[in-house]
Amino acid sequence: MLHARRRFLKTTAGLAAGLAARAETPAGLRLPTVHFGKYEISRLMIGCNQFYGFSHFNRLLNELMREWYTPERVVEVLHRSERNGINVYQYAHGDRAWSDLQRFRSEGGKMNLIVVNTTPTPEVELIRLIQPAGLYYHGERTDVAFRSGDMQPIREWLKRVRDTGTMAGVGTHKPEVIEYIEEHGWEVDFYVICAYNRTRTPEEVRKLLGGQLPVPAGEVYLESDPPHTFRVVRQVRKPCMVFKILAAGRVTNTPEMVDRAFSVAFDSIKPQDCVIVGMYPRYKDEVTENADRVRRILGRS
Repeated sequence: MLHARRRFLKTTAGLAAGLAARAETPAGLRLPTVHFGKYEISRLMIGCNQFYGFSHFNRLLNELMREWYTPERVVEVLHRSERNGINVYQYAHGDRAWSDLQRFRSEGGKMNLIVVNTTPTPEVELIRLIQPAGLYYHGERTDVAFRSGDMQPIREWLKRVRDTGTMAGVGTHKPEVIEYIEEHGWEVDFYVICAYNRTRTPEEVRKLLGGQLPVPAGEVYLESDPPHTFRVVRQVRKPCMVFKILAAGRVTNTPEMVDRAFSVAFDSIKPQDCVIVGMYPRYKDEVTENADRVRRILGRS
């Protein structure tokens, strides 16, 4: 058993090191980077939700994203991201996503991957298959477990992932989840945290809004959420990756609103933290705009 584990660690370490060595950003378009284990990752990461029609806005936008994002366009946007200095892809494993990733890699794509598993594939098998820089527990599932008071399976999952030599993280939409894990001294390498607590129950929303529910009541984004999230992110020493800084497209009406959301996020997190942003460049080149925006904001600081 011990020999088998050593062989596994040696194999995965060698492959991961090879991927990391090839994942260099283009000269002249480099983004600020941070250390993540043995990797050097850009502080702007591209998310996967838009690729597969998860807008977290409405059903119509979901369908528009699915219709536009053919496999060819997914791969092209990943290549465009690399050309703009983004060297990390927040990847959710699934049949279509896996085939798109294989195609991207076959065309020379070298993104580092921060992976969430949405399939029954065992963690050890997934790590062998994909060689991620990090693997994290799905945020929706974390929040359900936290609400039910059954967090122990997540702690055991983290141990299994860390035993392979892979960076292991926890995803969540609730800052109190991070506070709980830190308070109980879990062995965890990083957190993936939503800027907005969008997994509140209807009862929790009613309590906050004086008994009222917004219409529709599916996802509620409150302006008081990001400051709470950022405060917790700053308090923990472990690297954090913050997503939905644009409230799933709700604060993108003007370039000034987008600039402010990015500026507030980077001003509010630690120097070793990153942001994850989904891209939907159907009408404008969001990839280049966002990369330029991050270079400008972080260059200013």
